[in-house]
Amino acid sequence: MDPRTREHAETLVDWSARIEAGDDVVVSVAEDAHDLGVAVAAALGERGANVVTTYGSAELDRAYVDAHDSDFDADPDHELALYEHADAVLRLGGGRNTAESAGVPANKRRARDEATRGVREARLDTDWVSTVHPTRSLAQQAGMSYADYREFVYDAVLRDWSALAAEMDRLKQLFDGGETVRLVNEGSDLTMRIDGRTAVNSCASVAYDSHNLPSGEVFTAPHATAGHVTFDVPMTVRGEPVRDARLTFEDGEVTAVDAAQGESVIREMVDTDDGSRRLGELGVGMNRGIDRVTDNILFDEKMGGTVHLALGRAYDANLPDGESGNDSAVHVDLITDMRGDSRLEIDGEVVQANGVFRWEEGFEPPA
Repeated sequence: MDPRTREHAETLVDWSARIEAGDDVVVSVAEDAHDLGVAVAAALGERGANVVTTYGSAELDRAYVDAHDSDFDADPDHELALYEHADAVLRLGGGRNTAESAGVPANKRRARDEATRGVREARLDTDWVSTVHPTRSLAQQAGMSYADYREFVYDAVLRDWSALAAEMDRLKQLFDGGETVRLVNEGSDLTMRIDGRTAVNSCASVAYDSHNLPSGEVFTAPHATAGHVTFDVPMTVRGEPVRDARLTFEDGEVTAVDAAQGESVIREMVDTDDGSRRLGELGVGMNRGIDRVTDNILFDEKMGGTVHLALGRAYDANLPDGESGNDSAVHVDLITDMRGDSRLEIDGEVVQANGVFRWEEGFEPPA
């Protein structure tokens, strides 16, 4: 086994999920994430945790949904109980076919999403963390050799997370003290309110309300969105390629959808429910170890010099106690590149220009 796989597992268990002796942990292992699964199981055993493993296969899930009549039982008790009694859930991605969910009928997808809303909420109430094992299918999707892709993944995952957390706190403090964010680049001019929200310093640890490894973003829950934004970072959404999607917002809601490719899947997401027409997240990528687009949202949304916006559900960590944010059965991220002629403003002050923060070397405020 590659020693970096063991280091990945230890980072996941110790830094990210903060597992302690006696914790009840569910580990979901994708088809080709076996090696990481073995390393994680060993790390959990060494720490005295209690472990249940599940098989996270997109192919099995597709077969089940295709064969079903779409009248799904709401929140099946056996699945709900698994997460209601878990302290942590570790999801190890790395399937065999990144497009396995392509072509699933929209009505079945919506029905499944709605039926499992309670299960999803129960999982999100745990100390959950998602990560991926570098696989050949992901390398192929990224347009990279397998050897190069492994280097890329470990460069993104095995970082000095404490140091990155300190840097990202600078943006968190600006978000927490701000009222309005404006995003401007070629094809975008969007304003969002962020007052009354708490930004999350997402440095790959549940101790920071962060649930991805790798991570490296600061995110908050925007509202009162107005203007338009073009998502020019190519990506795959629900197994379908999406290129240059453009959304127009008025009074916080999507009023127009266009895309060079994948417009139907974007419209499908927007039409899921009332909450899917609004934004649930504004995130700013700050992980400089991610230096290229790989068509994998776990990495691409964290890339330094990008901003991502999610349609749908807002995270409770961004909201005051007792306040409910945007509610939806979906949470789907889309990315815009800020490394060209662009700026990110908070209350009219430029905090990033052309993908460079004002505290970074090379920052040049726009004329």
